[in-house]
Amino acid sequence: MDIHFDCTMCGKCCHDLKLPLSVDEAMAWLRRGDDIQILCEAVPWPEEPAADNLPAQHKKRRSFPALSGELPTRIVVILAASFAGACPQLQPDLRCGIYEERPRVCRIYPAEINPFIPLAPEQKACPPEAWSPSHPIFIKGGQLVRAETLALIEESRSIDAADTLVKAAACMLLGINVAALANEGFVVHSPHRDLALSALEQARGRETIDDGLQDWRFVSNRQGTVATLGAVGAVGSLVTGTDAAAFEYLGFFPAA
Repeated sequence: MDIHFDCTMCGKCCHDLKLPLSVDEAMAWLRRGDDIQILCEAVPWPEEPAADNLPAQHKKRRSFPALSGELPTRIVVILAASFAGACPQLQPDLRCGIYEERPRVCRIYPAEINPFIPLAPEQKACPPEAWSPSHPIFIKGGQLVRAETLALIEESRSIDAADTLVKAAACMLLGINVAALANEGFVVHSPHRDLALSALEQARGRETIDDGLQDWRFVSNRQGTVATLGAVGAVGSLVTGTDAAAFEYLGFFPAA
């Protein structure tokens, strides 16, 4: 499949986002006076997957080990610039106010960083004219052809893996230990920007898990999930109204 693409500068991709950031990008974002959120998902990990299980190996590279009760698990943490409406860096003329320092995910767009997610134009915010056949080729035969974008994707994946233990230490410093079950949703923590920045700065010097594995709690809006987690020795609970004061639950499925 061939895909042509060129940016129309419509600004649609700069609105209503949870924009993934590396640790360094998150620290820069906070220092500019903007907020980040911390999205957490947990993957039960009772045993190591086979080496040829590529999706599991990808998940392992970008997660850190933890426990939930008796269940070994891995935690994926995403630092995200979260905003409703326009990005705080978007200028009135729809240009990026930090273009030379913009996050890698913005530089890579509309390509996908996850190697198991194909680019689907219909799922992007770009208008139809951005995909006109008259534009330069972006994907040829299913393969991304822009060398600069390919290099940025590899760099992003490498940094994402390298950041995992920094994120683990930051969560410990912030007292964050609640996550959603992977593929069911995310738990979103919103620490004050000063606390978030301080934790990330301190975490830079604590990039090892040397105090034992942190205990994490799963939450879900589905009773069947909580029951299953309990049956395998994990700590799980239903999301309740009181949880809203501590975190936001973004579920992919209706409560059941």
